[in-house]
Amino acid sequence: MNEILEDFLVKDDIGYYCRYGNFYIDAMCPVEKNIISHAHGDHATNGHQKMYATAVTFAFMKNRFPKMVENTVEVITFERPFTLRNVHITFFPAGHILGSAQVLMEYQGVKYLYTGDYKLQEDATCEPIILTRADVLITESTFANPAVSHPAVEKEILKLKDTASNIMLGCYTLGKAQRLTALINDLLPEKEVLVHHKMYAVHKLYNALGNKQLRYTLYNRKAMKDGRINKIYLVPPLTFNSYFKAKNVLKAFASGWERLQRQNDIELYISDHVDWADILQYIEYVKPQQIWTIHGDGRYLKRYFEGKLIVRDILSV
Repeated sequence: MNEILEDFLVKDDIGYYCRYGNFYIDAMCPVEKNIISHAHGDHATNGHQKMYATAVTFAFMKNRFPKMVENTVEVITFERPFTLRNVHITFFPAGHILGSAQVLMEYQGVKYLYTGDYKLQEDATCEPIILTRADVLITESTFANPAVSHPAVEKEILKLKDTASNIMLGCYTLGKAQRLTALINDLLPEKEVLVHHKMYAVHKLYNALGNKQLRYTLYNRKAMKDGRINKIYLVPPLTFNSYFKAKNVLKAFASGWERLQRQNDIELYISDHVDWADILQYIEYVKPQQIWTIHGDGRYLKRYFEGKLIVRDILSV
């Protein structure tokens, strides 16, 4: 294997920069060339001279940025390589949300794999993760902690089954809301899913672009109050927080974070990220020589692999 370049991908104030290919990944400010791993707002921004992402990611971005300039868009298909300068790049599904991509970069015979956000748990609403080998794994470490173990989502969803009230369920608008809708449709078919107006367009895009058809209706106050007590109303985080005094509903928030379960009526540990066991399983398959951590705390991974693998935070400049 050729020499691993310690500065192949570095973190600066804008995002993750590769000077060998003169591009960014998930840049937060306009740049010349930006690879976008997925459409969540902390990864996907507009205004770049050229953007590289999956067709589905661009569809979600166009919903959020209606004035996005068409000739800045370069649609990338999974597992079809392209080249920026002398860096050969391939997208693989990340299993995080619909259209999410891992970014495999090969330069001078060394493979660098940027995971973006990813999960191994099954999710009918997005492409399943595809595993690939790499010399350097650049992994998100949101829940890279031995104390974190995400429970089976089926068990969590069934907590919503026998309730004497309608439920207000807080969740992220893109990805999480659609996954929850599918789980409720499949496991709690007696429940009616109502979605907040900010989620409605995203649900429609999932039905148009994904493989799983979702059953839901747009929220209206009358539907929530009248008829059977079998409604689950999906709302974004800000709306959920503003309704903390809501009456005659049970409150839950779907997240892997323990702090977001506090003061709710139902704990719902559903995450779209890898937990500790998953990240170890993933590393076992990728078989990297080095691990560079981003988006979290890599100390536990460094301690776990001490003497076996080089584990460090990505270089900051």
